Amino acid sequence: MRLDRNKMLRTHTCGELRKKDIKKEVTLCGWVQSYRDHGGVIFIDLRDRYGLTQVVFDPSHDKKSHKLANELRREYVVRATGKVRFRGEGLVNTKLDTGEIEVLCDSAEILNRSEVPPFEIDERAEISEDMRLRYRYLDLRRKNMQRNLTMRHKAFKATMNYLDSQNFLHIETPMLMKSTPEGARDYVVPSRVNLGKFYALPQSPQLYKQILMVSGYDRYFQLARCLRDEDLRADRQPEHTQIDLEMSFVEREDVFEIVEGLMKAIWKETLSIDIQAPFQKLSWKEAMEKYGSDKPDLRFGLEFCDVTDVMDKSEFQIYKSVIKEGGVVKCLRVPKAAGFSRNEIDGMIELAKVHHAKGMSWMKIKNGKPESSIVKYFPEKVLQELVKAAGAKENDLLLFVAGKFEVACSSLGQVRLFLGDKLDLIDKKEWKFAWIIDFPLFEWNEEENKWGPMHHMFCAPKKEDLPKLEKDPGSVLCNQYDLTLNGTELCSGSIRINEAEVQERVMAVVGFPKKEAEKRFGFLLEAFKYGAPPHGGVGLGFDRIVALICGYNDIREVIAFPKNKQAQNTMDGSPSDITERQMKELHLKHDFVKKGDEK
Repeated sequence: MRLDRNKMLRTHTCGELRKKDIKKEVTLCGWVQSYRDHGGVIFIDLRDRYGLTQVVFDPSHDKKSHKLANELRREYVVRATGKVRFRGEGLVNTKLDTGEIEVLCDSAEILNRSEVPPFEIDERAEISEDMRLRYRYLDLRRKNMQRNLTMRHKAFKATMNYLDSQNFLHIETPMLMKSTPEGARDYVVPSRVNLGKFYALPQSPQLYKQILMVSGYDRYFQLARCLRDEDLRADRQPEHTQIDLEMSFVEREDVFEIVEGLMKAIWKETLSIDIQAPFQKLSWKEAMEKYGSDKPDLRFGLEFCDVTDVMDKSEFQIYKSVIKEGGVVKCLRVPKAAGFSRNEIDGMIELAKVHHAKGMSWMKIKNGKPESSIVKYFPEKVLQELVKAAGAKENDLLLFVAGKFEVACSSLGQVRLFLGDKLDLIDKKEWKFAWIIDFPLFEWNEEENKWGPMHHMFCAPKKEDLPKLEKDPGSVLCNQYDLTLNGTELCSGSIRINEAEVQERVMAVVGFPKKEAEKRFGFLLEAFKYGAPPHGGVGLGFDRIVALICGYNDIREVIAFPKNKQAQNTMDGSPSDITERQMKELHLKHDFVKKGDEK
């Protein structure tokens, strides 16, 4: 990067100089990365976000700058002027882009001093998460964090450029909006000028982007901030960024084409990789049946097979009772894994139980026959049929889970993922995208004893399933689709409902009768009465995309100022108390007892 020397304190960055710049007079600014005194000649590595340059302070060349160099310590901010020279034969540092040259200092000044930092500004240093978040401004100086945020910028730029080339308009939607039930808890904001009223911070721009379609803006997008008050984990934060886009007069395949083009553009810009499209498509049912997940990792095999019919012929009452109650039995064949110890198998059984399976059975194929404590419950003919159904071969391990469809599939799916890692079946350099399609519109909520939307209530039901909306909600499929990558969900989207009557019917199924629906979503339903076009779109998890590109599962690694697992920012101390004056202005009062004040 070249800088305008008439407008800056520096002429070049610390990652810019090369052998071609020898004999140039330059001025560098940056932080002291390291300090070395070699027999009176002082060497420092000067760092900025572009790289490192070695600066030499030689008393025989300039005593004043050498005297100043004796004061320098780690993380001092320094300006140094001098000439670029070759380091010399045998002294080249091949690990640095600037490793062939150094700057012999003519003059220098300390722009700011630093206390001893609580940890080294070095990506190789082992630093606790608490320490990194407490001193995030220091953590962000580290090379790997600067790389991550640079990748985020490149992904942002690729997104803007690509969607602009496809005639999308970037339109901002409100941050203060009406509270509507969309799955997670809202963050709410009291209104000072409308006493007793509250805004909600947006979980997503879902309703507003649909309103924009009604308004005639047929291609909208936004790098949207989304806020959700939910329990945190590695891929969740109270606030995250979403590539939000919506299109009018489209069908599902039109949305797919745009999103696939966007993924190609991002991967090309950030990693110089050409992603192959179109992406694979799997129905939700097929993904669950084969891989036990609606976001399957397709970089390895280990597909399930259904052995429900065969197991029903056995004398194993545990399976037979599950089948009688409408459950299924799923089998995972693990090639050449008959050598697994009992402890290893027990560990996988416990993993299945953690994910709600009641247990897991197993068989080993040895000397052409299944071996297991449960073999005695299977007539020889049924055993042969089971081996054939599973495609089992010598030294294979067969794992079985019985239960309700989703529980049996998802618990065995976690075992599959464990085995993918344990057996080193995953190519870490591979990018396997897939669209998951044909989701159920509704799922049964056991706790509330009612139907709820599997994703959200704005997904359009399949036209052929409309007659079943009220009579058989569980069988209704919708035009919902998710984009997955290597076992991670990147986005969720759908072709939307654009007719008020259909929207009201769907809302009624999930417990929003007409009056309640109008109270919560009246502005959307009213808008639909004035010519809403067919439309659909997606919300892509921008943080997740960047994290995967950078090789992380934790999105905090690609967010400049994330929260910790308690939704706290330990750097600035938020969330924090507000003053009594602010409380009075908002007509709020505390009605809880702070921890430690209990009597």
